Amino acid sequence: MRRPGRRCGDPLENPIAERVNGIIKNEYLAHRGVYPLAQAELVLEQAVFLYNYKRPHLSCDMLVPAQAHNGGKKLKRRWKNYYPQKQTVDLAGS
Repeated sequence: MRRPGRRCGDPLENPIAERVNGIIKNEYLAHRGVYPLAQAELVLEQAVFLYNYKRPHLSCDMLVPAQAHNGGKKLKRRWKNYYPQKQTVDLAGS
C-alpha cells in the first residue's frame, strides 16, 4: 500500500521533512526500546512536542519552532539548498 501524495519514496522530494524525521528518530527515539503500537504513538507524540516546544534551533535564532512561528520576528535564512532547481523549457518558442 502506498501513501497518498508520495511518488517513488525519494527523500530528495522533501528534504526538510526528512531532516525533521531523522532528528526525531536519532535524538529522541534511538535510545528507547520497541513498544506496542499504542505506546509507540505516545512516545512519538512526546518527541514531536519536545522538538517543537523545548529544543532550540539554530535556524530559528535559537528559539524553539513554536516561538519562531508565533513570534512574528523575521528570521534570517541560515540554510542552503544544495539541490539544483528544476529548469523549465518554453516549448512555444516565444
